[in-house]
Amino acid sequence: MTQPRTTAPDTILAGPPTDRAANSAVVTTVPAAARATHRAAMTRAAVWVLLLAKLTAGWGLGWDIRWHLLIGRDSFWIPPHVLTYASITAAVMVAFAVVALETWWARGGRAPSGTVRIAGLVATPGFHLVWLGMALTILAAPIDDLWHRLFGIDVTLWSPPHLLGLAGAQVSTLALLVVPVEIWPAGSRARGVALFVAAAFLFGTFAIVADPAGRIAFLYGGVRFFTWPVLMALFTIFTLTLTVRLTGWRSAPIIVLVISLAVQLSTWAVTDLGFALVKPTSVIDEVLAVDDGTSPIAVAHEMARRNGGTPGRSLTVRLVPLVPALALALIDVRRRWVAASLVSGAALFAVAVATMLRAPALAHAVPGAGTFVAGLGLTVAAAAAGGWLAVRLATHVANRASTSFRR
Repeated sequence: MTQPRTTAPDTILAGPPTDRAANSAVVTTVPAAARATHRAAMTRAAVWVLLLAKLTAGWGLGWDIRWHLLIGRDSFWIPPHVLTYASITAAVMVAFAVVALETWWARGGRAPSGTVRIAGLVATPGFHLVWLGMALTILAAPIDDLWHRLFGIDVTLWSPPHLLGLAGAQVSTLALLVVPVEIWPAGSRARGVALFVAAAFLFGTFAIVADPAGRIAFLYGGVRFFTWPVLMALFTIFTLTLTVRLTGWRSAPIIVLVISLAVQLSTWAVTDLGFALVKPTSVIDEVLAVDDGTSPIAVAHEMARRNGGTPGRSLTVRLVPLVPALALALIDVRRRWVAASLVSGAALFAVAVATMLRAPALAHAVPGAGTFVAGLGLTVAAAAAGGWLAVRLATHVANRASTSFRR
């Protein structure tokens, strides 16, 4: 009488018994290894697509600002908005595709290493931030359209819907400083390039957010004369210190600002080309004719007239941050972030104020000596706050970064 078989046929696990364990390990681990490889390839490709979408969205934003200043706004469907929101839509689709695939792979089992589950969705912390920021930016679009219908075309960049959209953009851009740390090993060339480009976009948007501070100085003077250097100290030191800490490159501040300057120049080129192709009809003269002279667009035109320039196109304000960037590199913010932040803040204040004092448009608003001391103190404090936030965030990102994709 034959005994029943209690083991699988040799056709399933071929070879002598001593080799079966190894063969079994290969059978069970190959799918997991392949999936990890696919995840790494997918997320790395997504980063490059998202960065490209950031570039084109930035072109659209720059064009939109110039459209407001020179043309006026006739509908939501003006070309700058189409370019901006087409870019955002593409980025949203890519980000949610990554999250959807991660969630699909995690169905019925443990989530992949390095991911977290939020509201039923599985992704790395960085990609959760990406889709959250994109969602905020999309939400701002209908609110912005309603705002313009209620209050007209002359609305400052600091209006609630604009700030909501910019906040969403900055959240998703900040996420693109987290994702490369999650998916590439330290020292990887791809990781460094992605971090530098994302940091340049982060800084560029911060610079745009700070631009309306010139109007504050023009209208009010006093301590508010220093609104722009205070904001730029916070934004500049935060962005550049964070980049240094994540890349480990002492020269990172200079690299980021050079890339940011190149992006700014490309934005102006796209804007000029767009106007040449579309040839929109300007209604800005009619808007200015009924203006009381204090609106954002009216002030921008008046300041440009006094300075002998063009509204919304000043290269000088984009060059000022190079001085604090040099200070961060020379003092080495990797090792002495407190000293580097304080010195860089003071350097930014000195260069910014010197630039502002040479501007004819601000001659009437120059404050007294005592107010200059207060402005210096606020600027240095903002720089220290930016450095502190950057160090804390970089440490948090480094501690939580996943190594599951680093193959």
